[in-house]
Amino acid sequence: MTAPTPALPRLTPVADHALLVEFAEVIDDSAHEAVLHLDRMLSAHPPAGVAELVPAYVSLLVDFDPLATDHAAVAAAVMAALREPRAGAAAGALREVLVCYDADLAPDLAEVAARTGLSEEAVIKAHLAGDYRVFMYGFAPGYAYLAGVPPAIRLDRKPAPRRGVPAGSMIIAGPQCMITTLTMPTGWWIIGRSPTRILTGEESRPFLFDVGDAVRFRRIARAEFERARDG
Repeated sequence: MTAPTPALPRLTPVADHALLVEFAEVIDDSAHEAVLHLDRMLSAHPPAGVAELVPAYVSLLVDFDPLATDHAAVAAAVMAALREPRAGAAAGALREVLVCYDADLAPDLAEVAARTGLSEEAVIKAHLAGDYRVFMYGFAPGYAYLAGVPPAIRLDRKPAPRRGVPAGSMIIAGPQCMITTLTMPTGWWIIGRSPTRILTGEESRPFLFDVGDAVRFRRIARAEFERARDG
């Protein structure tokens, strides 16, 4: 007999110092709004002992000092915060990211076009038309996971990763999009490159995006790409 799925939101202890609060099993806009609401509530009124809040697509990790509090106390604070009425979703900032789609900067663009049955120009137009929002950070410094890739150009990850992918590469997989910040391997589809600096170098604000920000891509020609990259 299959065990019933625990009710959502689901609170799960993580080691002796964290609590994972899950609102859904799959990527979902309403679940992410719940994540942001809880993040705002706990940030505005931090429970005793809570050290860090880490929002993700459909969950929030609440990290705490086990010498100052425990799972039960943090869970009680989480449930109290969830009972607070939502005043409406807080609008994130709109961030513009420049993208050049020249062939040598977009090594997978032709294959994405072939696999989706679109022209390369249609793939670019679809990518530019996406409704993107920053859902979480992960994997590497400044790696902001954006949801909003239009269904027409959604593809599963490649069967084998490409090595040495340059920083600034525009990569997509399924409904997700990302701008790489380091030279690393990836199994996502590389369809362009951006000169926009995601790693700001500022101690108080190390990354360009905040979770919840909207992102708009703007197409640029190679000359503007070179100027922005070298500027």
